[in-house]
Amino acid sequence: MPVEPATANYNWLCTGKDVFPAMLAAIEGASESVWLETYIYSADELGERFRDALVAARRRDVDVRVLFDALGSLGLSNSFWDPLRAVGGNVLRFNPSLLNRFGIRDHRKMLVIDHRLAFVGGFNIAQEYDGDGINRGWCDLGLKIEGPLAAELAASFEDMFTRARAPQTPLLRLTQSGAKRTIVAPREQLLLSGPGRGRSPIKTALRRDLAHARDVRIMMAYFLPTWRMRRSIVRVARTGGTVQLILAGKSDVTLSKLAGQSLYRRFLKAGARIHEYQPQILHAKLLIIDDIVYVGSANLDQRSLNINYELMIRLHSSTIAAQAGEIFQNTMKYCREITLEDWRKHRTLWRRLKQHLAYLVLVRIDPHIGRWKWRVLAD
Repeated sequence: MPVEPATANYNWLCTGKDVFPAMLAAIEGASESVWLETYIYSADELGERFRDALVAARRRDVDVRVLFDALGSLGLSNSFWDPLRAVGGNVLRFNPSLLNRFGIRDHRKMLVIDHRLAFVGGFNIAQEYDGDGINRGWCDLGLKIEGPLAAELAASFEDMFTRARAPQTPLLRLTQSGAKRTIVAPREQLLLSGPGRGRSPIKTALRRDLAHARDVRIMMAYFLPTWRMRRSIVRVARTGGTVQLILAGKSDVTLSKLAGQSLYRRFLKAGARIHEYQPQILHAKLLIIDDIVYVGSANLDQRSLNINYELMIRLHSSTIAAQAGEIFQNTMKYCREITLEDWRKHRTLWRRLKQHLAYLVLVRIDPHIGRWKWRVLAD
């Protein structure tokens, strides 16, 4: 039976114009701690607003910590954070040794306030995410969390901050215990994943839920599920269940879009319905499997499922699933459905070749290099 969360409060934040003012207001109201973790942080107008809010919080004697990925935020100068460091704020880059550790990335996004309030989702701190997702700004999705899970997210942030702080240590220090785990709060699960040995909690949970699913709805920026997941999703469609996919009509990673499109034929033939989002770049990560909802930083691709540090929230609640379903349906209004007939008609030989090459790079080559790099650096 679905569990209805009673001790926590969840609010969906569907656009940049919703999530960023809410995050800034939370920082302004912080009294103990503000911990921010992101893959991309840009030195644009939005980035400056967040930095100024963090500086103001630190001047109130709030513990302010920022962790951002060195590759995702490659263009961010070290001097950008001088105003925050000057008042005692702590700022760290994750894996700054790009030459040696290029493939191991912190792709997580979270803001935790006073261990009691948290924001998760796909939003990075960059101007391109600010807007309504239709006329301006990328289409993304976030969740505001008040309750026990916020404290667990804070503990997860502290663990990653400790990993990033270790200077010039072997990569093994960054990938040992704690990177892969499932944290069960009273009413929900926090799934944490990363590189190295052991099963991914995100993959494990998804496989378990997909095995008996009858209604699968996925809105995903980068869609390259593992072979087992593909087989499970196809089974749902072939046995009379519902499978609906909202994927990127426009993408910031053309290679990922092409690779994902190489899978369309199999899904369409099985009876799945595929819709491509049209107005803006799609960056959301949402899965609805019957009465179970997944939301967080992970895409349904090889890198998120096997290599990157990622986090996903898993909620088993008919109420939350209904809310997520409404978001899904509203987003579909701005999509173009891809039918099997249209797909066959417009898929030229050159396009098929590009799609297969993209698939080869992202499914075969990139994960192999990432795993090899981790093994070499861990020795």
